[in-house]
Amino acid sequence: MRNGSLFLVFWFVLGPLAMRAQQVVAQQIGVEQNDAHLPDAPQLQAQAQQPTPPLNSATTNSPDPLAPDSTGEMLTRQQAEQLGLKNNPRISVAELLALAQKQVVRETRSALLPTLNGNLTGADAVESSRISAGSLDASRLLYHVGAGVDLNQLITDFGRTPNLVAASSSEAKAASQQSEATREDIVLAVDLAFYNALEAQATLQVAKSTVKARQAVDDQVSALTASKLKSTLDQSFAEVNLSQAKLLDLDSQNQFDAAMANLNEVLGTTSNQQYQLVDDASPPLPVASSADAVIALALQQRPDLLALKLSHEADVRFSRAQHEQLFPTISGLGTVGITPVGSSTYFTPDWYGAAGINIGVPIFEGFKFRAQAAEADLRAKASDEQSRALINRIVRDVRTAWLRANTALQRMSVTAELLQEADTALDLADTRYRLGLSSIVELSQAQLQQTQAEIAAANARFDYEADLAALRFQSGSQP
Repeated sequence: MRNGSLFLVFWFVLGPLAMRAQQVVAQQIGVEQNDAHLPDAPQLQAQAQQPTPPLNSATTNSPDPLAPDSTGEMLTRQQAEQLGLKNNPRISVAELLALAQKQVVRETRSALLPTLNGNLTGADAVESSRISAGSLDASRLLYHVGAGVDLNQLITDFGRTPNLVAASSSEAKAASQQSEATREDIVLAVDLAFYNALEAQATLQVAKSTVKARQAVDDQVSALTASKLKSTLDQSFAEVNLSQAKLLDLDSQNQFDAAMANLNEVLGTTSNQQYQLVDDASPPLPVASSADAVIALALQQRPDLLALKLSHEADVRFSRAQHEQLFPTISGLGTVGITPVGSSTYFTPDWYGAAGINIGVPIFEGFKFRAQAAEADLRAKASDEQSRALINRIVRDVRTAWLRANTALQRMSVTAELLQEADTALDLADTRYRLGLSSIVELSQAQLQQTQAEIAAANARFDYEADLAALRFQSGSQP
């Protein structure tokens, strides 16, 4: 009798709860078996009993974050590099300076070639008069008309002019290497701007798909709340998540616009050109096995290092030329001409001509030449130290770039695993929430982690490619 009473009590107490649980389970099963989206808010009351799709259905159909946008001209990294090398004004400046330095070589070499000057003179004066003031010359002012040619040829200055020519030639080669270094700078700047814009583009697309997914969650939770299946707290959490996604979309759009402006500047244009950035279809190349091999390559072909070495060679040759200022200078002189009009008293033949050699010997110049030679020696030593400093900096930069690229390669695999785990966690959190086994807080956290993982995975890819571009630049092997 006592057991029968207990059975009746449990039946009356637990019976209604069991029936309510069956209804909830039946409704949740209907949710799982139907993928139809809920209608808009004005029709919710009339169709509140229809089953709802999974809360993360929008995320399962979200576009690939690495896929390019559908608007704008398509642009690959190789095309961007070509545009940068064609339009960036720094390229023109470097090439013009290199051409100007080549003209300096011709200017210096002209001292080895003969100088030929033509003269045509006519004078009307008092016969046999002299200049009375202004000079110690015994020139005569005579009525005459004449024409002639003067020739001046350097015979030798004991190596000074050839050393000046060699110094200017080395400077011209250094200018060419500096022009090549500028090209590599532009290529690196284009690559970094391109991958930065790609990263911003991927982040923007993730943000837009996140807004779409959370908007669907908010609509579905609002419908469940209107049907008294979820509380207003769940609706508030869904609205907060949607607002956060919209803020992420705004920030991502701003970052993308700024990255595109930076890319346009590097490409040498002032227009706000919008591009559809396309990444390389092939997977990124692996990092070199060791930094030492990259360092050896950089020390052989870095154009800025080659330019500094050529500048040091030019300083050495210029120093020799400054020392050779103390040597004599031997030149050959010649003149020839005619005097068709003039007094027969003074211009017996109607032509003239002479040839000679001049030797100029510096005796005392106030220690100017010695000071100039000492200055050139010190500058040559300074340029040699600059080369050593650049070598040390190249070794450091190559090691740093290699370590950064190697770390970025490892981050790619880690972020890929993180994204896979975040997707799994989001699916589990969504299932648990729909079955009423967890709160919306757990679902919101899973959504946030999945968004962050998706952005991190996209960024890791482009960070690695940017680090590879920096490593190529440090090794001097840019295309």
